[in-house]
Amino acid sequence: FLNSLLFFLSDDSAVASLTKSKEFDELLHWHSGKPLSDNYDRCKHDPIVFTDPKERKWKLKQKQQLAAFYKFYGRSLEGSISKHIVLSKKKVTETGVVTNFKKLHLKSKAELIVEENMKKKKEKMEQKEMEQWNILSAAFEKEINANFTEGVQRLEVFLKTCHSQSVKFVAEMAGLDSCFKVWGRHYRDTVLLTGFFSVLIKVVKKVILNNNKISDRIILRNPSIRNICIGYLPYGIIAWSTHFLKKLASDIKLDKKPRFALQTGSARFQLQFMGHYLQRDERKDPDPRVQHFIPDTWLQRELLDAVDNNESAVIVAPTSSGKTYASYYCMEKVLRESNDGVVVYVAPTKALVNQVMATVCNRFDKTLPDGMTVCGVFTRDYRHDALNCQVLVTVPQCLEILMLSPHRQNWVQKIKYVIFDEVHCLGGEIGADVWEHLLVMIRCPFLALSATIRNPKDLAEWLQSVKRYWQKADIAIESSVSSNGTTAGTKKSKLKMKGEKKSYKVRLVTYGERYNDLEKYLCIPKKDGFEFPHYHPCAALTVNHIQKYGIPSDLLLSPQECIKLYDTMASVWQKWPKAQELDPEVFASFKDKVVIKKTDVRIYEEQLKNELTSWIKLGHIKEAGKVLHNLQPNVKDVDSKNCIKSFPLLVEELKKMDKLPALFFSFNILLVERLAEATECYLKEKEKSRRKPDTEKKIEHLENKLLKLAKYTKKVQSVDTLKPSSKTDREILKESELQALQRRYHEVSKISPDYTYANEKAEDKEILDKIFYRMRSQRSSSSLKSLLKRGIGFHHGSLNLKGRQAVEMLFRLGFVRVVTATGSLALGINMPCRTVVFVGDSVFLNALQVRQMSGRAGRRGFDMLGNVVFYDVPLPKVQRLMKADIPELKGQFPLSISLLLRLMLLEAKADDKADARAKVLSVLQHSMLSFNQPKKQQLLRLYFLFSQQFLLKEGYIDQEGIPQGFAGLVSHLHYHEPANFVFISFLEKGLFHKLCQPTQIKGSESKHFSEDVMETLVLVLASLFGRIYFPACSVKLKGTFEQSKKKKVFLEDLPEDFAAAVNEYNTTIQEIFGSFLVTVSRLADKEQENQLPLSRISFAGGESFEDSKYVSQVIECSQRTAVSPFVCLSGRTNQDLFDARLVDNVTLQSIGIHSGNIPVLYLEKYDHQGRKLQLNAYAHDFYKHGCLLAIHSDNMIHKGDAFNLLYDFSLVISAISTSLDELCEDEEDNVVLAFRQLKESYAEKIEII
Repeated sequence: FLNSLLFFLSDDSAVASLTKSKEFDELLHWHSGKPLSDNYDRCKHDPIVFTDPKERKWKLKQKQQLAAFYKFYGRSLEGSISKHIVLSKKKVTETGVVTNFKKLHLKSKAELIVEENMKKKKEKMEQKEMEQWNILSAAFEKEINANFTEGVQRLEVFLKTCHSQSVKFVAEMAGLDSCFKVWGRHYRDTVLLTGFFSVLIKVVKKVILNNNKISDRIILRNPSIRNICIGYLPYGIIAWSTHFLKKLASDIKLDKKPRFALQTGSARFQLQFMGHYLQRDERKDPDPRVQHFIPDTWLQRELLDAVDNNESAVIVAPTSSGKTYASYYCMEKVLRESNDGVVVYVAPTKALVNQVMATVCNRFDKTLPDGMTVCGVFTRDYRHDALNCQVLVTVPQCLEILMLSPHRQNWVQKIKYVIFDEVHCLGGEIGADVWEHLLVMIRCPFLALSATIRNPKDLAEWLQSVKRYWQKADIAIESSVSSNGTTAGTKKSKLKMKGEKKSYKVRLVTYGERYNDLEKYLCIPKKDGFEFPHYHPCAALTVNHIQKYGIPSDLLLSPQECIKLYDTMASVWQKWPKAQELDPEVFASFKDKVVIKKTDVRIYEEQLKNELTSWIKLGHIKEAGKVLHNLQPNVKDVDSKNCIKSFPLLVEELKKMDKLPALFFSFNILLVERLAEATECYLKEKEKSRRKPDTEKKIEHLENKLLKLAKYTKKVQSVDTLKPSSKTDREILKESELQALQRRYHEVSKISPDYTYANEKAEDKEILDKIFYRMRSQRSSSSLKSLLKRGIGFHHGSLNLKGRQAVEMLFRLGFVRVVTATGSLALGINMPCRTVVFVGDSVFLNALQVRQMSGRAGRRGFDMLGNVVFYDVPLPKVQRLMKADIPELKGQFPLSISLLLRLMLLEAKADDKADARAKVLSVLQHSMLSFNQPKKQQLLRLYFLFSQQFLLKEGYIDQEGIPQGFAGLVSHLHYHEPANFVFISFLEKGLFHKLCQPTQIKGSESKHFSEDVMETLVLVLASLFGRIYFPACSVKLKGTFEQSKKKKVFLEDLPEDFAAAVNEYNTTIQEIFGSFLVTVSRLADKEQENQLPLSRISFAGGESFEDSKYVSQVIECSQRTAVSPFVCLSGRTNQDLFDARLVDNVTLQSIGIHSGNIPVLYLEKYDHQGRKLQLNAYAHDFYKHGCLLAIHSDNMIHKGDAFNLLYDFSLVISAISTSLDELCEDEEDNVVLAFRQLKESYAEKIEII
């Protein structure tokens, strides 16, 4: 890794001057001799052994309840599809080939009887529904004749309650026949035409596209079929399906024009009116590896085959395409192979972790040896069966803890597959480096899943290079072990090694076809409601954009939008040469086919896009520009001044349009909650205005009576337990009265369907009560429950776990149909809906987020079409979002000083040295940033070298690179760099010993620390680990809170001695990394540095400045070689690189180093206008008053965010306290005792919330 760099010899004076400290061991600490726990040990978990029998019984009950809940949660995701896994019978032959023996399953007599009974039950139900239809059919026909719209709506309601397909067919045909009669009398009525078309299309879709499910005998009975063929539809459509219809079509005289024909060709009719019903190319042959559905070709042949061959794969496919199924197939494969193999599922959020765990619990059941379980979970907050399960669901940071833990490598070697869900997080700004570390450290195959990767080929090539490295590393390790003579084993073990198939291939599996189309709309407020103009995707394009970037590959058109584009092009250019060729009725892919498929439309779409692009290339820019202009909706950009007030009216409008269920996305947590509350208030006010005046009094009166009766019943039950168990007549009467009152109360207080969005038929009361009961003790549970009862919910990361799960489950079950949410639902959460609405603008609303969130709409198996609505989003922003490509995945800077120290701990203390060394080198050599970029690789080497210089100078490692001193404590707090290094400097300087002076309490031998000491300790820790800045404009509020002792709001400055230590640390780190920046300046692209960043005007020049001594001196000055030549004009020199505040402004931009890569802790921070930013004192204030509401109101942090921040802060205190307890030999040390007292005190305050 460092072969190309120069080094001092170990006896050089520069090296010899560094003193060597005592070696630090990760397992047995040098000072105390106690085992030092790692982050996994410290994570909250249920202990395995309980000494108290009552506690053991209670914990067991809790565990059973949790398991039952996750099964219930899983059923809300996929239904009841549990499968019992049995180990496949394998035989290892002499050649090392593994063979499977499967016994053919024959149905038992009991199973045959059950099937027969189900068949009889189905026939009985069908007969009953047919009798019901015969009674109601005349009434439906009469109502359609009297009021066409209402009659059809009532028929639709009946069809939804109907289970028999045959009865549904008969009812639909009778309804259509009635519609034909109305149409025959009023075929010139344009209003009636719209309604008739909607009915006609639905029935045509059901009858013709799905007629293979209905017998010809039923079809022959219905004259409506002939009416469709002869009187109403184009000839092409009637030839769609069964042999009967085709025979019927051949009998029709084609020269006779139908009396009430729809005046449109077959292709145009299908594209314009049947677009979302068009047939997809789906396989008909089932795959024995897949249950519950028939997989698409790409999924079957690419993804499942890759798993069968133990290959790695990068899968990029739209939502609802089936890519997640490969994950569960992979899990099942490993579960069947053995009881030892492990699959790790890596999810980006804790919400997705819970969803996947519930799915696994619902899908798989397996009999395992004692102490083993199928599924476990590991997050920073909680772990459960993490190392004794076969399927571990976790977040990237927690898997990294296990991968870098020296003494967890035996477990790591059991991992057979790692599944990375939403792997595009690799390109994010926060946490991206952790995803990269995992991808380069794992030796086993992996699946990397995403719906939004722009450059999947680059990602796959990088990962393939990593696998090639591991192939060489495995060969080297095996040969090394073999040469040491340690592989001499039994014949059985050798056969086992042969039988395990290894593959280092990385497949790239891409699939760009979304199953259902998405149509975009604008939401424009009007005086009498809302207008929803359709926004054609091409309307977002401009001629200039197409010339520079082309048409985005993921800008897809629905069939209706294709027709719109063609018609617009034909109308703009009257003499368009290809107008006839691209006419839908004569287009090559449509002409010879009576049934147009979705793949045919994609060909047509591609041809139209290519033609539009060719117009621009051939100089027809004016025509192309006019086409794009004409596609734009004729609306003005309207800014809704009161979004919250008009929001309930928008929801009401969507309900009328049958566009619910819907998800409403906003990136403002407060707005998300207020929108949901405003909708509930609207429904309550509406209900109140239409209720009888005395209803509220009745409800109040009944509530009082119920309360009194409940108190009486409780009192009777607790009095005189010696009485016989038989109830008195009075008690029985009171119980009857209570039940009657409860029924009466339920009837009076029941919410009318007109004042709720909840679908009462979607779920029964027992399940609702179960969900509500589980969230009873959570914060704000009553307000959320009130919303959920009316079919409204909100969802964001700051909402407690049980509240989020309640919203998710009730939405999936169909009970809740309106949910406002932040990006918490964007990453993989299964929340299928009909409509997605973006509410308001935000800097976080970008092309990637829009594609992720839009993917919730129109999910496969739920709806045929998805709707995306932009509400209160500026038109220019909508245009940018539609035409913008998602960003390419580019490697982030992968190294930090803390990471390097953790890698050195792994290499020095791991049980398997060769494996650990291979992992470390993989991280250092195979970053995505440096892939195929030698200069970037050289940059990382230099960063590594200067980081080692810092670690050596500060005593964290010795000259051999072995970690020592406080290296373990630094690694525990790695996610808070540079605060972890600053904290250690405080310890080393004895500042905490100076601060933590106990006060002796009379009559007590234990030490106790005063509140002043505790508050100062919290102030110091908050300055390091609780750094949240107020915006500069909030400084004017400072005087409002200064008089209060219990809430400062703005964090006070550090004590002088602590501040001096911070400044000393900053000086050291800036000296080292200033030298680093000067050194790496040699790697800069000088030609690029002489260009202006936007205009690209170069000032490199070839002019001679020999006549100007000043200019030649400036150019040749060695003090300006490492700074941008443009900032040199303002007098900046290399010396400015030693001030981290100036680095971003003066450094050479082509290097790619920013101030964020330099671990400096600023005591004072300023914004770009030079205004000082104040730190939020939330952690300090909470310790003083312990009130979450005060943090919300005074410190201006949302309640949910405040709780999460305070909980994280308490975890830091706990980690420090535990580490100091283990590091210090003296159990009565003041610092140890002070942190222990603070840990207990802060935890108590958190518990009370």
